[in-house]
Amino acid sequence: MPILDYSVFCESLPARQALIGIDPGSTTIGVAASDVTRLIASPAGGVKRTKMAADGEAIFAIYDDRSACGLVVGHPINMDGSQGPSSQAARAFARNLLSIRDVPLLMWDERLSTAAVQRQMIAADMTRAKRAAVVDAAAAAYMLQGLLDRMQDGFGLGPRS
Repeated sequence: MPILDYSVFCESLPARQALIGIDPGSTTIGVAASDVTRLIASPAGGVKRTKMAADGEAIFAIYDDRSACGLVVGHPINMDGSQGPSSQAARAFARNLLSIRDVPLLMWDERLSTAAVQRQMIAADMTRAKRAAVVDAAAAAYMLQGLLDRMQDGFGLGPRS
């Protein structure tokens, strides 16, 4: 299955199953999961980057544990809308995940998600060490929540029951 566009992705989803959000950082891959109704995204942990096979295995263990039906990979598009090296790396990461397992996968704009999460954590007076431990998963949840909100606004709800 190729990387899907938004409408095809939404149409491919069964009712009442979770989605997994991925923020492919350079050292840690942030992972988030939605609830089965796809209303709320929550951090689900981080995967320390090693080899792609091990990274994929860890991600798909979370996917299976949550009985998920699709992956949403953060796509770091530049502020001017162009795609730079980070964007290309995220697309390569997504293609590698699809080579491990054929699941519905959507690339979703994650511009400024990490910065927004960092600001919230600083405002909550979290120490730098505590922020470092959770920022990747929180950024994945922030990105995934953006998709869930769009889906709830009537733009591609997919099958509902």
